[in-house]
Amino acid sequence: MPTPIGNLDDITLRAEKILKSVDTVFCEDTRHSAKLLSHIGSTARREALHEHNENEKSAVVIKVLQSGKNVALISDAGTPTISDPGFVLVRECRKAGIDVVPLPGACAAICALSASGLATDQFVFYGFPPEAKGRREKFFEKCAGHSATGIFYLSPHKAGKQMSDMLQYFSGREAVLGREITKVFEEFISDKIENIAAKLKAEKPKGELVLVVAGKKEEQLSDDDIRQMALNLKKQGLSGRSLAEAIKDATGVSKRQAYQISLEISDK
Repeated sequence: MPTPIGNLDDITLRAEKILKSVDTVFCEDTRHSAKLLSHIGSTARREALHEHNENEKSAVVIKVLQSGKNVALISDAGTPTISDPGFVLVRECRKAGIDVVPLPGACAAICALSASGLATDQFVFYGFPPEAKGRREKFFEKCAGHSATGIFYLSPHKAGKQMSDMLQYFSGREAVLGREITKVFEEFISDKIENIAAKLKAEKPKGELVLVVAGKKEEQLSDDDIRQMALNLKKQGLSGRSLAEAIKDATGVSKRQAYQISLEISDK
């Protein structure tokens, strides 16, 4: 279940109720989670489940669940499995036929996106960039080809280097950097990505960072290009509704425009 990403008051009533009722809470860091559990008055037993022991610990959790007990899974902040441990456990529970009940709640990626002012109708969450420079550059090159808004998690002490690698692929795009979201020093920087990168280079950032970047703009086809593509589709033997649908899919024009174009070229 999700836990606050900064402000402890962001815990939901349902999450609080469950954390007080389960037999065991599996935590990414038991010491870190102790603060939250103490804040809400939960006395549930705590056990560690993190990236280094998840494969082995999943079998233990499944045995506990099969014995009839209920458990909760939380990470240090935000939603488990989203750039946090939990994927292996959820997968193994599903394989074992055990119910996995998700709870809505805090997620830094979605918080940053909702406040960014960038397009939200389509977006891709990329998580943390790879550590190795070569892999990281290939990763950014692939991400830059998508038209959807991109969301990245950046490490404070690596953000300058990470954004420097991004510039050759994302230069000129609008971006928003969210820092310390929901915390006392919450900050959003909205600017061209190269200007944000320069700011991070000049002053090392503190706190957790989420970078939201505008997607690649799709090239607009000219009227001549659209007509030529329509004629090529007609030469393939398409006609009527099938031709109009093919024109719409190939060019991105509206259904009405595609139908009109199909009528015009059908007379030729």
